[in-house]
Amino acid sequence: MVRDVFHTRHMRALLGNYGIGHVRYPTAGSSSSAEAQPFYVNSPYGITLAHNGNLTNAEEIHDDLFKTDLRHMNTDSDSEVLLNVFAHELQKIGTLNPTPEDIFHTVSRVHERCQGAYGVVAMITGHGLVGFRDPNGIRPLIYGSRVTEQGEMEYIIASESVAITALGFKIERDIAPGEAIFINADGELFTKQCAADPKYRPCIFEYVYFARPDAIIDGISVYKARLKMGEKLAHKILRDWGEDHDIDVVIPIPDTSRTSALELANILGVKFREGFMKNRYIGRTFIMPGQQQRKKSVRQKLNPVELEFKGKNVLLVDDSIVRGTTCNEIIQMARDSGAKKVYFASAAPKVMYPNVYGIDMPAKTELIASERSVEEIQEIIGADRLIFQDLEDLKNAVRTSKVPTLTEFDCSVFDGIYVTGGIDADYLNNLEQKRNDSAKKKKDGYIDVNIDAASVDLTGIKEE
Repeated sequence: MVRDVFHTRHMRALLGNYGIGHVRYPTAGSSSSAEAQPFYVNSPYGITLAHNGNLTNAEEIHDDLFKTDLRHMNTDSDSEVLLNVFAHELQKIGTLNPTPEDIFHTVSRVHERCQGAYGVVAMITGHGLVGFRDPNGIRPLIYGSRVTEQGEMEYIIASESVAITALGFKIERDIAPGEAIFINADGELFTKQCAADPKYRPCIFEYVYFARPDAIIDGISVYKARLKMGEKLAHKILRDWGEDHDIDVVIPIPDTSRTSALELANILGVKFREGFMKNRYIGRTFIMPGQQQRKKSVRQKLNPVELEFKGKNVLLVDDSIVRGTTCNEIIQMARDSGAKKVYFASAAPKVMYPNVYGIDMPAKTELIASERSVEEIQEIIGADRLIFQDLEDLKNAVRTSKVPTLTEFDCSVFDGIYVTGGIDADYLNNLEQKRNDSAKKKKDGYIDVNIDAASVDLTGIKEE
């Protein structure tokens, strides 16, 4: 975690008045420290860049950068590819002091060359800070401002609103799909739409899982969206299972599903209880490499409160079911704690397709819902009953009349429709071979170390 890396003494040693930070979640290249962001190139000017997302044509650009632009890549990271495209296009302008229009022209060229999802921050040494978002707005990007005690204006760019408000900045607005902002060395802010045909199609999984509940993304409250997910799922349970259901208690799988589970219990008219206590010193199991490690981690991460399970018909609620390994373990924990029956509800639809836009779901074969019916999934995870959210209900849960322009989303993990185009069966097969759990372990040389995660987590130590 970030708190384990940076301490007050580190922050006090930092010099300068602007900079970039990045919390890594590897979905391309290797997970080694050599690919930690931000990346840096010394020409032109000295540019540092960090990005959230994934380029779907990174391999083609990688070759083009080497053969045509004569640029050498040190890693397989698509972030380094993106940085070198930006640097090359800016260098072609060939001016000592780039203007805002020069920066915006460079971003427009990035949009033309790079396909996929990206929220980007870049620092141009001596000239300023740049932020831009992909033309579909798949990955979030937002900026804010504050006035210092000296009366000077400061700006911040982040991928989530809570990072802005926590530091005492005022949220200005989301950066629009395809838009770029440039803050020069004098603190002046410039904005421009740099995409030829921008669309508003953010990733709906941000609202389902990734974002903090108190975040606001593209003007939509994540908390409110999750309440509505629970409401709509409750109505589906009443339709499909009947109003005479035998659910005694609703228990969320911490933490993301808590908001949805609370509203679901309210609509069903049954008790909401915290049946699992979370170990705060272990990371998200969904992100962990390897099915076995996810399976081990869930018992290190959650501890059941037996009195909430004993002799009861329990409805467990999770935000989604991706690989299914943690569901199986959690359901067994509920049974071991004395539950009479264990039902399971997913606040999201079945995750059936790989993600190519920056979420670590590259292999269709690792997705439990791929090519399986609800009944088959129910049997595999060991639930007595299983229910999923409908996709249209999920979309309606996120939509709001406050943001009438935002009606469509990237729902590719649920419907297999990739909004950027250019994603076919060959692409997905190639991605799976390179990014499935086995390939990642082989590439990074990982071994599993099973110890008490409350004290320290050594998963990922490399073999010499």
